[in-house]
Amino acid sequence: MKTKALKAAFPYTIPIFAGFWFLALAYGILMNKNGFSFVYPFFMSLLIFGGSLEFIAVTLLMSPFAPVAALTMTLLIQARHLFYGIAMLDKYKDMGWKKYYLIFGMCDETFSINYTADIPEDVDRGWFMFFVTLLNHLYWVSGATIGGLIGPYLHFNTKGLDFVMTAMFVTIFMNQWMKEKKKYTGLIGIIATALCLILLGKNHFMIPAMIAIIILLTLFKKPISTAYTESEENAQ
Repeated sequence: MKTKALKAAFPYTIPIFAGFWFLALAYGILMNKNGFSFVYPFFMSLLIFGGSLEFIAVTLLMSPFAPVAALTMTLLIQARHLFYGIAMLDKYKDMGWKKYYLIFGMCDETFSINYTADIPEDVDRGWFMFFVTLLNHLYWVSGATIGGLIGPYLHFNTKGLDFVMTAMFVTIFMNQWMKEKKKYTGLIGIIATALCLILLGKNHFMIPAMIAIIILLTLFKKPISTAYTESEENAQ
């Protein structure tokens, strides 16, 4: 059962591996260039497991001690995970002990896979989601640690590597867009985000956009569910 779930989960995580390793290596190198041993990126990637927050943490560690500012910044950067958690409440029910690790290890990419993946009927859903989460976690930790180890021997400009994650998100979105016959979720995401960006500006649109998306998904839950059911029936 576990082996079958691992084999089913691994192909979904291959694109994540490519994106995570580029960014994690850059993060480990950045930590090294700022005077931190590889031990720091290892434990930070293992215990924090929040890519963008870990990059910000480098600056925070080099700045004067300001716990309130650090807490505020952390909440703003990672607030989107609250919405991911709400969306995964039903999927994580009855998962036993695995639920706690699934909650801890849920990043953007893991959420995208576990929420949208077509899991084969003969594969246990709990173990599938567990292995997706574990593999993505291992990719990030190993990349950050290796980056910290090889940092002293490398000399190149890592500016621009963040775009790897943007490109990966676009690919995941396009895959989901093409798979859906009725583009309810994609259109809701695009329209709500665009309106919030226009009205509030690039520095303040993220959290209002996520709130708007959650509200709209809740309001249109019935037609969206019907569309997904019809799509699954047609696929079968």
